[in-house]
Order: sequence, then structure tokens, then C-alpha cells
Amino acid sequence: MNQINLWTSADHALSYLAKADSIPHRTEGEAVLLEQVPKTVKRILDLGTGDGRLLALLKIDRPQAESIAVDFSATMLEAVKNRFSGDTTVQVISHNLDYPLPELGTFDAVVSSFAIHHVTHDRKCSLYTEIFQILEPGGIFCNLEHVASPTQVLHEHFLHSIGFTIETEDPSNKLLDVETQLNWLRNIGFTDVDCYWKWLELALLIGKKPQSI
Repeated sequence: MNQINLWTSADHALSYLAKADSIPHRTEGEAVLLEQVPKTVKRILDLGTGDGRLLALLKIDRPQAESIAVDFSATMLEAVKNRFSGDTTVQVISHNLDYPLPELGTFDAVVSSFAIHHVTHDRKCSLYTEIFQILEPGGIFCNLEHVASPTQVLHEHFLHSIGFTIETEDPSNKLLDVETQLNWLRNIGFTDVDCYWKWLELALLIGKKPQSI
């Protein structure tokens, strides 16, 4: 299993931020995610928040929501703290998703955007279990994610579509197919599990915690 993770590098993080807004179709996936998260949520957890882009979008229609933004890149943490410097409802926490989540309480929504594919497959599954446990009944998990293509040809097509090649793709990526992840979510206990949006290797995976367990 690939253990490389370049996200402790400031240059790597800054390079990503420079390109993030130009990722094709990204805003389409974000729009579908925003539609699915109720505007009445009281607490939001954003895992691998980066510069806080997704959380900022969620807060536009949910300004009252108490939010925790989690990342482990010093560059990203500085960026997200700057973004929310005047917002007392947002707490920024340094944590590496390779390790179990700290005690953060429960949440009505847990979201993530292009972050979880950097952890090993075993950790993806255990993290999904932790997310289920900290969701309130009726809560929602939305993972806008970079997933694996079914063939190498399609993988290379995706890379070319976003301006990369096999040689220049992020070696930190640990990509996994959609169906495996959806089945994990179902087995953990999530309901209404589906891929709600997809463009090539970009996919929005969503599951909800039942109102009563």
C-alpha cells in the first residue's frame, strides 16, 4: 500500500490551492452536496478542510451552525484560520486523519472534500465507522471525493482532463472505487447510501444515519 503523503509540504499544499478553483466540474459536485445538507443543521464537522472552501459554502445558508474544521497541513490550517478569523462559530483543529478522530462531540453533518483518498483503504473504512458513531440520528455524511477509475485508460483520461499525467499525479493518492466505499457505508449502518453525483474520478458519496438505531 502506498504510504506516501506529501501534504506536510507547504509547497504541495500551496500548489493545490492554486489549482483548486480550476478543477473541472468541482462546483457541480459542491452544489449537489449543498442541496443535501439541511439548512437547519446545528453542528458541522469538516474533515480535511483545506483552506475551508467547502465549509465556507455551507456557512452561507447555515451561518448559525457551530462548525469544526480539521486538517493537519500547517499551510492549510493557516489558510482556514485566516478565512474564518472573524467567525466565532468555527473551531479549527489540527489532526491527521491517519489516526482515530479526537473526542469532538456529535454532529448533524459530517462533510469532506477531496481528503479521505489520502488515507489507506483500511483507514477509510474505520474512519467511516467513526463518522457514523459521531453523527446524530438523522445526520448526514457527504464525501466529495477522488475515486478510482475502473480501468487504467479511464484513469489516464481523467488525469489529462485535469491537466496531469501519470508522471505528475499526486503520489499521496490512494484511490478506491465507488462501489466498495458505498458497500462499506451500507454495512456500517448508513441508509440512503448512493453516489449522488459523479464526473470521471470525482464523486459525491452520501449516507445518512437512521433516526433510530
